Amino acid sequence: MSEVQILDRHGQPIRAQDTAHTGASRTSRELRTWLPALESADSELEGERDTLATRSYDLERNNGIAGGAVRTNVDNIIGTGLRLSAKPDYRALGKPKEWADEWSRGTEAKWRTFANVQEFDAARNLTFGGQSVVMLRTAFLAGDGLALAHWLPDRPGAKWATCSQLVDPARLGTPPGQTNGARMRDGVEINELGEAIAYQIRKAHPGDLYQLGAAEVFERVPARTPHGRRRVVHLFEQLRSGQTRGKALLAPVMAAFKMLDHYQRTELQTVIVNSLIAAFIETPLKAEEIADLFGSTDEFMKSRNGWDVKLEGAGVIPLHPGDKLNAFTPTRPNGAYEKFVEAILRYISTGLHMPYELLMKDFSKTNYSSARAALLEAWRYFNARRQWFATYWANPIYELWLEEAVARGEVDAPDFYENRAAYCACAWIGPGRGWVDPMKEAQASGERIRNCVSTLEREAAEQGLDWEEVLQQRATEQRYAESLGLRGAESTPPPAAIEQAEEQIEEIVSRCVDRHMAQRVSA
Repeated sequence: MSEVQILDRHGQPIRAQDTAHTGASRTSRELRTWLPALESADSELEGERDTLATRSYDLERNNGIAGGAVRTNVDNIIGTGLRLSAKPDYRALGKPKEWADEWSRGTEAKWRTFANVQEFDAARNLTFGGQSVVMLRTAFLAGDGLALAHWLPDRPGAKWATCSQLVDPARLGTPPGQTNGARMRDGVEINELGEAIAYQIRKAHPGDLYQLGAAEVFERVPARTPHGRRRVVHLFEQLRSGQTRGKALLAPVMAAFKMLDHYQRTELQTVIVNSLIAAFIETPLKAEEIADLFGSTDEFMKSRNGWDVKLEGAGVIPLHPGDKLNAFTPTRPNGAYEKFVEAILRYISTGLHMPYELLMKDFSKTNYSSARAALLEAWRYFNARRQWFATYWANPIYELWLEEAVARGEVDAPDFYENRAAYCACAWIGPGRGWVDPMKEAQASGERIRNCVSTLEREAAEQGLDWEEVLQQRATEQRYAESLGLRGAESTPPPAAIEQAEEQIEEIVSRCVDRHMAQRVSA
């Protein structure tokens, strides 16, 4: 028996579907209207970036969950700021490890005189930590963070000439008379390789009330000086090749946030309206009968409005003949409200790369294992974000300062410009991740160090601490305790001794229980 086939107008067999990949179908009912354009990264954001930014700012101001999500990110990624841990590549520099440790301690001390004072800010408002918080929040909400690196050697009271000025990314834009194209992308001038060579920055914020009606004035700021010193720090997450500007963190879940906000507000309004209604009065009279008795429907309603009755304890409600008083039983709150809202919030938490428990600060429905798994997943995300932030914000600022410190002779770095990357290598310590069960996790930390799969430096950094400061403080406390005739920290029994003692105690208790049970059986 021959196979029957349906042929097209060219005599070729018609396939069961129009495409090899179901997701590429243009005829299926679910997908035929889903035809997004193939655009570059910058084309996708052109004309939409400012809308996403303004909506993000509005959500952060007026939606508690969205504002809390941004704050949770900032608190866990940088907290109140990052601490420098200088780590020069001593092998590349041909130096011993001892030299690197000594150089790092001296450099970190000098850095603190620059980063921990308000002169770090060109406006003398914020320290390095304060600017870091604003920079990260702005990058999350607007998609970009922007700062200008200044050289101001004559500022009264300032030790260092290097300083930073934060700029609202809304001021970055294409000047009038110019258009976005091959060399201009929303205020960022690029060369044929895609490198940013200059930034077009408005003199004033476009939404500043004090500047309304004034002509927009732009200033072209080169990305670097002629000898290569950075002048602009532009922080954004590049997700695609050729991307020049960033996208707001809340963009993928913005619609869900707004619709959930509207749904919750509607539910609350419905509950309030329902709470104002206590009962209905039902009358058997028809419209004609009401007109015969009262002359008109309006007169009938006036007779009811004339009752001075309040629904309170022992109240008596007069009724017309045949009337019935029916209690009002509202259907609000909706029984499915909590589960529905939780499902939407779980969707939002996934879009924000954050566990639901952390987004809502609610661990009441989870156990230790689930909570720890959720927090470990969050910690991986926060660590990645911290590394990104350190690479594209903290490292450039440190490099700018170190160049000045070397030029002034404050830091000894021979052949600095030939070995800039080796001298500027560093790590940044952020806030500690905390513990779910301090006893278990502290023991695990100690075991990792003893088994040589971790170091004190790494374990201390995970808790936001500097390992050298920890040891120095312990030594100070130990010496002071000994001066008072108290037992020092070194006298604490080692874990192996404690474990052996616990095993002996358990063995003694077990023998006592066995002896007691044997006596009961014999009795």
